[in-house]
Formats: sequence, structure tokens, C-alpha cells
Amino acid sequence: MCGRFSITATAEDVEELFGIDDVEVFPPRYNIAPTQPILMVRQVSRGGDGANRPNREALLVRWGLIPSWVKDVKAFPLLINARSETVIEKNSFRAAIRHRRTLIPASGFYEWKRSGEKKSQAYWVKPRHGGLVAFAGLMETYLAPDGSEIDTGAILTTESNREFMPIHGRMPVVIQPEHFDRWLNVNDHEPRQVADLFAAPEPGFFDAIPVSDKVNKVANSGPEVQDRINLNEPVGKAETKPDKTPDSKDQMKLF
Repeated sequence: MCGRFSITATAEDVEELFGIDDVEVFPPRYNIAPTQPILMVRQVSRGGDGANRPNREALLVRWGLIPSWVKDVKAFPLLINARSETVIEKNSFRAAIRHRRTLIPASGFYEWKRSGEKKSQAYWVKPRHGGLVAFAGLMETYLAPDGSEIDTGAILTTESNREFMPIHGRMPVVIQPEHFDRWLNVNDHEPRQVADLFAAPEPGFFDAIPVSDKVNKVANSGPEVQDRINLNEPVGKAETKPDKTPDSKDQMKLF
């Protein structure tokens, strides 16, 4: 799965990689958690005065997809990930994978290796050559009972490659730049025609760096959560398990 990630690049970096403009300046975000806003890129149709602008745009959505048919949000599970192997058939994602595919700019993600009774070891997983990557995303606009609209989203995951498998069995789907257009173009490419993009990145694409359990708490949102630790040295008292319902004043919020 992917339950935490980071984006520490600049707005200009995002604009360059994704071929968009007018991305608002944002601070580095080292510990993004479910229910917080995440940046997504989608394809749009432009006409008139906007015909000469890029056909993509960036927007903020809440991380945790809510299908349009949900009646009671409080009783519905938080859908932060969608399994690529079943996403086409699942009722919760069927409309989004057909009509609202997105890209999610990221500098990397976090994962926890579980070893029996021992405490989980956190890893900061980033592109070996640095820079940004694009996670495959899905978006759904939920119409609340009071009439308000909430843009929500999820990250697609796939079975890990052999290099990452010892840490965790799942990892985010990464869309390479040469496939951005095909993934985003929902008018010309049906879900089954982009399913080949769900394969895990080749071994060597990511580096997995052991980090302290500071990342377990959403309130720890500075660069220190990505500092490498020596696994052979004791790290002191363990933090609690990763927060599931973050509420940090240090992170952006949509509502």
C-alpha cells in the first residue's frame, strides 16, 4: 500500500515535468497523510481564450476517495489506495478509472517493514536518481448532502518488484513521462488499454532508506523524518504505530 508520501520539489519543478502552468507556490511537505490535501494533475479540454494553454491542470483534492454513490461518509471506509489488479471491476473505482484518471506528483513515499513481533521499520523510498515521480491517481467529486462538492482521490498500487518485496508486498503505480498523455486521455484510452502501465518499476528505480519512527506521527512534518538511520544502532523508545486519522496544524487542510 501507500499510506504516506512526500513532495519537496518546487512548483516550477512540477510545471516542468507535467507540462502545466500556474501551479501555486507550496511549501515542502515531508509527511503527507490520508485526509490531507494532495496535488493532482488531470487533463482538461480548453477552448476560446484558453486554447493556447496546456491541456492539463493541477488541483488539490482530499486524499481518500469517496465514490459519488456513498450516502454516509462516516460509515464508509477511507479509500486511500486502489489495487490496480481489480480497479476496473471494483464498484468504488469503476467510474474514476474510466473517466477521471490523474497523476500525483511525489518526491517519494514511506513504507513499513514488519518482522514478526519486532516493531515495524520505516523506510523512505525515493527515486534513485532524484527528482519527481508521478503516481497513478484516481479522482472522484463527491456531492455532500448539504450540496457542497469535495474533490477526493486515491493512489493506485501494484505488486512490488523483487527488490522492494522484502519490505512490503505493494507499492505505488508509477507513470513514466512518455505515458502521461495515454494515462490522462480518458476519451481515447479505455481502462483496459492502459492496464499495461500498472507494472511495478524496474529494480533499481527506487532507493529504500531506513528512517526513524518519527515519521509515524503526522505532527513530525520536517525534513528530519527522511534522515537515514543506522539499523545496527539502538534508536531509543519506539513511537506509536503510524497515525491513521491525522490532524496536524503543520500540514495543509482542505476542510
